[in-house]
Amino acid sequence: MTALFGHDTPVAAFRAALDAGRLHHAWLLAGPKGVGKALFAEKAALRVLAEGAGPPVDAPGFDVPDAHPMAKLAAAGSHPDLMRLERLAKDGGTELARSISIDQVRSLQRLFVTTASLSPWRAVTIDSVDDLERNGANALLKNLEEPPPHTVFLLVSHAPERLLPTIRSRCRVLRFAPLADDVMASALRAALPDADEAEIADLVRVGEGAPGRAIAWRGLDIAALDATMDALVSEGDPVNARRAALAQSLALKSAQPRYEAFLARAPSRIAAAAKGRTGTARAEALQLWERASALAGSAQRLSLDPQSTVFELAGMLAGLAPGEGDARAA
Repeated sequence: MTALFGHDTPVAAFRAALDAGRLHHAWLLAGPKGVGKALFAEKAALRVLAEGAGPPVDAPGFDVPDAHPMAKLAAAGSHPDLMRLERLAKDGGTELARSISIDQVRSLQRLFVTTASLSPWRAVTIDSVDDLERNGANALLKNLEEPPPHTVFLLVSHAPERLLPTIRSRCRVLRFAPLADDVMASALRAALPDADEAEIADLVRVGEGAPGRAIAWRGLDIAALDATMDALVSEGDPVNARRAALAQSLALKSAQPRYEAFLARAPSRIAAAAKGRTGTARAEALQLWERASALAGSAQRLSLDPQSTVFELAGMLAGLAPGEGDARAA
């Protein structure tokens, strides 16, 4: 199984609860996208199931040897006591559904109507719980309010503040931070053995502590995207030429991965600009950051038009340039 890099504090907290026999029934894994929360959930679930079924696991952290019977079943997707919920592909294609449906949540019941098969434990991972449709979230809540015995839920969340407060209140929260550059580089070297050190260094820069994000953005020429954003921030866009060109280029269906990268990076670029300002200029930049974060965070969830979304976000970037007061008000 893929190694988990960093996150020693969440690992230690979960292991302490498991080893002491005081494992909470629901864990909310909260932090930026791509830092390793889903891998943590996968490893934690497998360790719980392996500890319960045997043979004993003599390995640090969450590691379970690939030869362990529980690891083999999990790798094959056939472990009877493990269920994973995630967005499914539409009509057998590659495009994913907008949400995790209520039917998927209801499918968990087949895990709970019988006793566990291979050990006392059952495990459910949801990647991510942010993707649950409203009815699905309410259905999950019923399981969290009356948890089946010896069941552990591991809920990945990139934006826990958007979850139902009643879901948050029934979970123990583990916080995940971006990885330090050296840990990030180690994670990327392990995941991308064909990458040279120059590419690793570039991915460390663009990934900003999230190896999953860096890997997803590999080959997308993020440097050019950053250069366009830098030009908007430093020079503005008085006749809307830069943002119009950017919006048109990212609206193409083939540009979907770069569009998603732009949604993630534009608010960060505004936040970076705000750090170097004071007084009114800083306050205005922070207001732009709040608007950009809200728009970027909802764009895909609400299926907003990509061209219009990019045009608006690029306008916010241009609003940071000297003399671009009109853009700030756009």
